[in-house]
Amino acid sequence: MKFIAEFKLNRLLGAIGLLSMAACSHIEKTDMSETKSQAMTDQKMNVLYIMTDDHAAQAVGAYGGRLAKLNPTPNLDKLADEGMLFKNVFVTNSICTPSRASILTGQYSQTNGVLDLKGSLSTEQQTLPRVMSNSGYETAIIGKWHLKKEPGAFDYYEVLEMQGQYFDPIFRVRGDKPWPQNENRYKGHSSDVVTDLSIEWLKNRKNDKPFFLMHQFKAPHDYFKYAPRYESYLADVTIPEPVDLYKQLATQGSIATRGENDSLVNDIGTSISQRHNRRSMGIDLGVDPNLPEKEFTHQAYQKFLKAYLRCVKGVDDNIARLIQTLKDLGEYENTIIVYTSDQGMMLGEHDYQDKRWMYEESIHMPFIVHDPRVDNAGQTNDLLINNTDFAPFLIDLVGGDIPDDMHGRSFKAALAGEKIEDWRDATYYRYWTHRMYHDVPAHFGLRTKDYKLIMFYGAGFVDPELPFYDQKWVNKTGLHNNNIKTPVAWELYDLRKDPQELNNVYKDPAYQDVVAELKAELKRQREKYNETDENHPKLKKIIDAHWND
Repeated sequence: MKFIAEFKLNRLLGAIGLLSMAACSHIEKTDMSETKSQAMTDQKMNVLYIMTDDHAAQAVGAYGGRLAKLNPTPNLDKLADEGMLFKNVFVTNSICTPSRASILTGQYSQTNGVLDLKGSLSTEQQTLPRVMSNSGYETAIIGKWHLKKEPGAFDYYEVLEMQGQYFDPIFRVRGDKPWPQNENRYKGHSSDVVTDLSIEWLKNRKNDKPFFLMHQFKAPHDYFKYAPRYESYLADVTIPEPVDLYKQLATQGSIATRGENDSLVNDIGTSISQRHNRRSMGIDLGVDPNLPEKEFTHQAYQKFLKAYLRCVKGVDDNIARLIQTLKDLGEYENTIIVYTSDQGMMLGEHDYQDKRWMYEESIHMPFIVHDPRVDNAGQTNDLLINNTDFAPFLIDLVGGDIPDDMHGRSFKAALAGEKIEDWRDATYYRYWTHRMYHDVPAHFGLRTKDYKLIMFYGAGFVDPELPFYDQKWVNKTGLHNNNIKTPVAWELYDLRKDPQELNNVYKDPAYQDVVAELKAELKRQREKYNETDENHPKLKKIIDAHWND
């Protein structure tokens, strides 16, 4: 793919410099690339990093999924029209706390130690804000944090208490008492309040340094409580449904996700329908359980998606407020804006909701960048990126020094349409938390541009002798699900022919060379990124025994 990339160099070179560059058409392409990259580093830009929680790429209009015609994100779409949209960005562990840890450290979960929701990051581990501060930036984080310990590496923070409340949220701040005892409570909807706080900080911050602000919404995380003003949005619209909402095809999944003779169908993966025997989105949202099965599922899906998209709409409107504030302050042309989510979200595909799965909708992260220094309006990029790359990318954008212990790499050059040599051809994924919360089996795998290979190894990393690891879940269900093993199986999807992942071709003889090649790369990346199971011998034994199944 060819990208157009001409830089707005008037601030750096002036009109004479531009004429000089135009005249020097004999300059080698490599020299021009170096000039462009240097220009992107020399100019000290503000950075506004905006992140939502569980905003699936297919719920961003600019990504063109089945929901695009509903126009859920006009302001994000405009941002994409003015910058670059990255098409292939994936999370490495699709759950809030681990994803955020990887974004801040540039490391995979086993290295930074945050494997699941119980993980945390100390101030010393909060690498991204420390490096940005060392690069001359005033740093702040406002909104969702979810990493337990104090976000002490930031100059300023006002973060939601744990998961955060949708209405009248409580925020933790730096103060006279030890963390986390200093709190502020505000009236209103979380998306509005987080934006109010960021706008206030932007207007009142110190002006002697450029800023790095991580503005992080709670929305559209469950249970999708939206501001009342959005009640009429989509009220008379029928939301397009996934092709496999009502019934999974016989070719989908494996015994790991369905059980022998579909014996686990009612136990695995929180459903929209009443399929799952304990976790049904329809039941959670109050749909009449006595309705005929198909009508129940239809009403559950419609109610779920409308609530979800109303939360998204609230996010999108508040992003417009943030951008307008930058313009009012005269900072819009001096600010790089990055938009993403901490992971994707299953929106009824395969009759699943929530994230965690390695399936496409769960791992696909939206990622949009508007850098005023780069003339790349409306361009897209298909580089295979994951969230360990975010920190190196952001640090590189401001000319900082990328720490050697980061697994990810910067893709700054891609903004200018430049080819990055020796970039990855496959991205590694692992979900550690076996069956807790949403009954998703533990698994890992590899995604390339064409294929996805998944191994469900069906056991938790927590010692079975600790049955009360998730006491809240035990109290709710009466089951120690994290100790209930599930069958081991592999799945392979040909994303070129089957982007909806409806046909598991792992055992198809025509794909055995592909399987062998992907397993070799999977093994290589597990070793390279400290993702082997040397510290989890029970898991290693299972994985080794079934590697060649």
